[in-house]
Amino acid sequence: MVAPAALSLGSCAGLPAMQSERPFPSIVSPRKFISRSFGSRSKALFFSDKRSFSRFAAVTQAVAIDSEQLGSSDSSEQEKPKKYYFVVANAKFMLDEEEHFQELMFERLRNFEERNKEQDFWLVIEPKLLDKFPDITKRLKRPAVALVSTNGPWITFMKLRLDRVLAESFEAGNLEEALASNPTELKFETPEKWVAPYPKYEYGWWETFLPPGTGKEQA
Repeated sequence: MVAPAALSLGSCAGLPAMQSERPFPSIVSPRKFISRSFGSRSKALFFSDKRSFSRFAAVTQAVAIDSEQLGSSDSSEQEKPKKYYFVVANAKFMLDEEEHFQELMFERLRNFEERNKEQDFWLVIEPKLLDKFPDITKRLKRPAVALVSTNGPWITFMKLRLDRVLAESFEAGNLEEALASNPTELKFETPEKWVAPYPKYEYGWWETFLPPGTGKEQA
């Protein structure tokens, strides 16, 4: 009779030892595992996004500042007064007696129309601009008429051409201010005998050159 073999679990010397090159990790909770795995990456993304946002905010602020500065620059240019030039004399001389004035005015107007240029010269009857020039005002017979333009060299030419006129310049914020006038009725006596070699001016020829919006009744 064979004696029952004793089962011994104390020694496993005959079996090859199980050696694991990579020990199985200890069991951790899913939350901790995710935190460990992605924590550093999340932190890096957060700071990266933060830096990107800072750069975007800086660029946005710079653009906003530049836009405001540009807007203020445009506004200052729009509000900057413009310079006007003029010659002035009494209305009788300018509109009824000076033999070349009418011809010069219509010739310049034709030139502007042929070149599609915007008109930059006007006749102003009893101009308010004279309030700024007391030394000129006291030398004028009234009513007075001024030829006003933004073209200084042309006004200088007209001063030399007409001779018996006074010339000056001034600044105004807009065209309406520059061409402001006091309502005045013009009356010229008709000579009994016209001896000049050129035909007499027709009354009202100057209405073509009055400022925009000026009623004919002013003249």
